[in-house]
Amino acid sequence: MAQKALIIFPTYNEKDNIEKIVHAVLPLDPRIHVLVVDDNSPDGTGQIADRLTESEEKVFVLHREAKQGLGKAYIAGFKWAIERDFDYIFEMDADFSHGPEYIKDFLREIKEYDLVIGSRYISGVNVINWPMSRLLLSYFANMYSRIITGLPVRDATGGFKCFRLNVLKAIDLDAVQASGYSFQIEMNMRVWKKGYSIKEIPIIFIDRVAGSSKMSKKIMREAIWMVWWLRIKAIFGKLN
Repeated sequence: MAQKALIIFPTYNEKDNIEKIVHAVLPLDPRIHVLVVDDNSPDGTGQIADRLTESEEKVFVLHREAKQGLGKAYIAGFKWAIERDFDYIFEMDADFSHGPEYIKDFLREIKEYDLVIGSRYISGVNVINWPMSRLLLSYFANMYSRIITGLPVRDATGGFKCFRLNVLKAIDLDAVQASGYSFQIEMNMRVWKKGYSIKEIPIIFIDRVAGSSKMSKKIMREAIWMVWWLRIKAIFGKLN
């Protein structure tokens, strides 16, 4: 049976980007399919995605009733992908901060590893258009998460990644707690603690040119306590 790859785009008010990003990724590899998980965007992103399904047989849309956080959107997408036996499942932002040109690198490395992460910090600091304050926050947040959890990943909060199907099947997705950017740390921890192999590949992260950032103080607070929760769960063997 031919392999299938699914790119999950969680969206909230991405009307300026969604059609462009879908058309950018689909031609890259015949295995690629797209799932848009829209949180009832008031700007009509979901309706634009619905129209794309009419002309693109490899595009699908999952509508959710309200904005419930990045993690919940991805969990819904993961479950959708598992039910349909996609071999490789991507997380990817819809705003072009994650360059489509790296997808070929993910698809090459995922043949040998269980989780491939696009890293902003594996070869220096590769972030464009961020103010210094946010860059430092992200860099030291990743350092903080490594120190507290022991997770051997330099970009634990990075959201451009690819899982093998068997990895997601092995994780109790209903037990995942984080909903903001700490969701990325939690998923990495669960993969690592189960003994799966992780590979970081270098990417250049370019901040969005359209739409608005989803970062908030609530998301930052969640990340601060979440790493301690993950460490305690790991010590007692409760990450599954």
